[in-house]
Amino acid sequence: MISGGNATVFVSSMDKAVRFYTEVLGLRLAERYGDHWATVDAGRGFIIGLHPASPKYPAPGTKGGIVLGMEVTQPLETLVPELKQKGVRFTGEIVREQAGNFAHLQDPDGNPIYLWETAPVSAAAQ
Repeated sequence: MISGGNATVFVSSMDKAVRFYTEVLGLRLAERYGDHWATVDAGRGFIIGLHPASPKYPAPGTKGGIVLGMEVTQPLETLVPELKQKGVRFTGEIVREQAGNFAHLQDPDGNPIYLWETAPVSAAAQ
């Protein structure tokens, strides 16, 4: 029934947002239409749409915005310090849960993002 889609993030500066999602987080810019719209490919079919703020939509980083969750391919223990060196602001320590490890951060507009390091499959679950 549904063949695709994206998570839309409302941003105050398209240049800052594109730079953050591509240069800082290392995602691939798929499309950009000036300051009107951009898509960033986060892999595994996960597309992030970047949309400029306007009176018609929620202000960036405010209630009603979106939370992005991205699965990571390296341990958070090494990834978090690398991203901090690039100026990424984390909102707490790494959270360890049964489903995996999570690190919470914000994009330049304060939109919440979490990075998810999946838990290894235990021998009992195999």
